[in-house]
This record gives sequence, C-alpha cells and structure tokens, in this order.
Amino acid sequence: MSKLTITKRIRNIPIQLLVILISFIAVFPIYWMFNTALTTTSEMFLEKPKLWPNSLSLGGFADVFDELEIALWVKNTFVIALGSTVMSLLLAIFAAYGLSRRKFYGKGFFGFILFATQMLPEALLVVPLYAVFIKLSLINSLTGLVIVNTAFVMPIVIWVLKGAIDSVPYELEQAALIDGCSVFQIQRLIIWPLIAPSIVASAVLAFFHGWNEYLFATTFILDSAKRPASTGLATVLGELATDLEVVMAGAILYTVPPIIFFMLIQKRIVAGLASGAVKG
Repeated sequence: MSKLTITKRIRNIPIQLLVILISFIAVFPIYWMFNTALTTTSEMFLEKPKLWPNSLSLGGFADVFDELEIALWVKNTFVIALGSTVMSLLLAIFAAYGLSRRKFYGKGFFGFILFATQMLPEALLVVPLYAVFIKLSLINSLTGLVIVNTAFVMPIVIWVLKGAIDSVPYELEQAALIDGCSVFQIQRLIIWPLIAPSIVASAVLAFFHGWNEYLFATTFILDSAKRPASTGLATVLGELATDLEVVMAGAILYTVPPIIFFMLIQKRIVAGLASGAVKG
C-alpha cells in the first residue's frame, strides 16, 4: 500500500466518523422505539434507562393487534398515500411538460404561483377547506384526504419533473415530430423513459407526504375506522394511563414499511433529484 493511499485514508477518517455519528443520530430513535416496544411499562421509569430489553418476550407486539386497529390504520394510510401519488403524477407530468416545452402568456406567473403555494402553512387553510369539504360531502372520506394531499404535493412534483424535462434535448422531440409522432406519443415514448428516475423520485415525495400527513387527517376524519395510522396512534395516548409498549409497537409497524421502501429505491431517488440539476 502506497504512502499516498495511506494519507488519503487518514484524511478520510474525520469524514467517516462524521458519517457514522450522523447515521447513529438518525437510527437511534428507531432503535429506541423498538426497545420501548419490548420493555414493560414498569421498566421504562427506572432511574437508569436500559439500552436493551432484558428478555426475549414480544412485549407490546403481543397485544398490538388486540388493543389497536393498527392493520386497518396502516391500510388506510397506504390508500391515502398511493392515491395521492397516482393523482399527483398524472396531473403533474403534463403540467411539467407544458411549463418546460410550451410558451404561453403568463407562464412565469403560473410557475411563481406554484412555488408560492409552498409558502402557505397548511394550518392556514384548514378552516376554508373544511367549509368546502362539507359542501362537497368529503368530510370523513379517504377521497377527501387524497385530494387535499395531492393539492399540496403536486407543485413540488411539477417542479421536479420540469427540471428533468428541461434536461432532455429538444432535438429528440423534433426528430419524433418529423417521424409523425403526436405530442402524447413523444411524451410516452421519449420523455417519460428518459426522466424515469425523476418520476420515481417524485412518486416517493408524494407517497411520503401522504403517508405522514397529520393535520388534515385529524381535522377531516371523524370515524376511527377511517383514520390513518398517523392520527390513530395519537388517539391512543390516554390522559391518565397509556400502554407505551403497545403504542411503540404500533409505531414500529407504521414506520418500518416506508423505511424499507426508501432503502430499496434510494439510488433512484438520488438519480432523479439530480437529473434536472444540469440542463443537457
């Protein structure tokens, strides 16, 4: 091993230690949730907290399905997240293409309005949206949550996809037009395959937004059977007593699926977010 290689490795040690520290900070809360789920309530309030469970019992996992409607809540969460993702992509991909390739009056203002929607806090719109949803009979409906989540995440998806479409050479479209392709065929056969990583990244952004949304779910859903897991778990916290091990077991079941999903496609997410950074 050369001295140059050894020197590079020594220089990289602080960076590696920093990465390990950041990873530990990110992963430790999940581990602590898992540890709490396997710890009895009496052991949680000891003078010295235990960093690992004493026994191999299932802890809160043994009672989580009996005491909580966690399976139903996770299913509702998945429906909301998937519906928001599909609607966001279907609407945003055509809007992004129009912003990227078409010239029309008010294009810059329209793009600014999309960006400005992200400056408004969700809490500011709860009351007017509640009044609208009452008239449309969307209160206590998963469809209503899909619509409102789509409205909030779609501007972000549009800008991500627009940046990716900007990087696609326009000469490819001109060649396709000469060959007789329609505008829709150009998008389906040329644009969409080339920006597939950005489509995946946008889908993940929309999915996680719908999965983690809390405010609108709390306001618009009244029936416990239609609650997503984010609000269902919050209702379990009692005023006088709470089975923390059961709550944490439910939180683990709610948290682990999106984490696994993210780890499986994280490379595509990074590629998609970076694909529009440099215009080709």
